[in-house]
Amino acid sequence: MLVTLARASLAGRRARTALAVVGVAVSAALLLDMVMLASGMRASFRELLDVRGFTIRLAPRGTLPFDTDARIDSAGAIMARLGANPDIVAVSPVLGGQLHVLGPGGGVTAVAIGINPAVQGDYTLRTGHDIAGPDQAVVSADLLAAAHARVGDTLDVAGGYDAQLRAVTRERRIVIAGTAHFIYTPANPKAMAMPLATLRAMTGAAGDPVSLFMLRLRAGADADSVQRWIERAIPRVSAVSTASALRQVDRRLSYFRQLAFILGSVSLTVGVLLVATLVTVSVNERLGEIAVMRAIGVSTRSIVAQVMLEGVAIMLAGATLGLGLGLVTAHYLNGILSQFPGLPAAIDFFLFQPRDAWVSLGLLALAGVLAGVYPAWRGASLPIAATLRDEAVA
Repeated sequence: MLVTLARASLAGRRARTALAVVGVAVSAALLLDMVMLASGMRASFRELLDVRGFTIRLAPRGTLPFDTDARIDSAGAIMARLGANPDIVAVSPVLGGQLHVLGPGGGVTAVAIGINPAVQGDYTLRTGHDIAGPDQAVVSADLLAAAHARVGDTLDVAGGYDAQLRAVTRERRIVIAGTAHFIYTPANPKAMAMPLATLRAMTGAAGDPVSLFMLRLRAGADADSVQRWIERAIPRVSAVSTASALRQVDRRLSYFRQLAFILGSVSLTVGVLLVATLVTVSVNERLGEIAVMRAIGVSTRSIVAQVMLEGVAIMLAGATLGLGLGLVTAHYLNGILSQFPGLPAAIDFFLFQPRDAWVSLGLLALAGVLAGVYPAWRGASLPIAATLRDEAVA
């Protein structure tokens, strides 16, 4: 009965109900986007760090990986020291640099990554085959297109440029073994990966340097314990575990979380006020009807429940529409924010998780209940005789 009466009341005022649903949908979309923003960055960053199972990264002391141009020298000795820890099952050295792919029109400048192909965690192969020799490389699709080349072609690549001689230096021919998706680079990268020794030779690096190490631990190993051991055994590096990296990300991106909380609270408040206003207007128009229902024996509890049910129905209908609107808006906003310079393309500011939808729906359903409390209580508590007399006179 309650459902039938609530449905009849809402259907009898279709234009008002439709406007209320649209208004709630806008609030619901904003609320969902803010919930996604508050939790999405952290979850996305965790997925990025764990994508290849490397849970600890070593960078030059006092820096984050690739946060500066600083490098770690004597990489071979450090790898031998790390190999002595039974909890560490794989060490991936990585060196970053810049190379110039020569060609007509001045060529192309590319980000270069020196790796050990057997234990690398920087890319996933898309076409062709992986690196199998010192003069082979895998490249991004964007670099392949910019160089007007295909898998199997040979590129003339230079490691530097001498401004006085106006000529390139440390030139080498590199065979394109395949194309790859580079995990940690920004969108549309011109990037290539090659053996670590090859990149060192082409950039003139001395002292056996790397930019960072990525460590994979055995199953069940305590990352925090390994991190503390590394900082004692190799004091000239900073060990950053996934957990500690997430803490640093939380501090750096706390602004976004605060913004999400404030805007989410505002959207929820607007939704409550909107529904409360519309339900109050609806109750005021039906005071005579409510008084008649009470006069013929309908309990106050039933009347209150009916009015509150109307508020919940408006909220849930608007929330359902708002979820779709919120996903579309989040996709658009994520595309804008992902263009931030230097940000890995894999980072999502708005990451949808089913939990986010349930949280938003739960908050909106609760808001619908709260929005109907005052008008329901007011309509059910007015004196029956006086209300009927006032309605008759009016």
